Amino acid sequence: MPAYVISEVEVLDESRAAAYRELATASIAQYGGRFLARGRRPDAVEGEWPEERRMVILEFPSMAEARRWYASPEYAEALEIREDALDRRLMFVEGGS
Repeated sequence: MPAYVISEVEVLDESRAAAYRELATASIAQYGGRFLARGRRPDAVEGEWPEERRMVILEFPSMAEARRWYASPEYAEALEIREDALDRRLMFVEGGS
């Protein structure tokens, strides 16, 4: 069953964010993930969405792969940069009905 990683993001430092994206993108692919939406501003039809926040949605083959990616040494390097580059909320959710 697929799993989704959903991130609500605000860029704090564009140059550091670019370095984070490069490292994160390579690690995501290595663990079988793919982008479904990247850096998009949602159309909030109910409630409010802050102008500066963007949405990223990843799909992984399984929750186990999503968690392996997040705990991986490859992604750890990106996470170090993320601290100064982005403010975000990150969620994991299993697909299916």
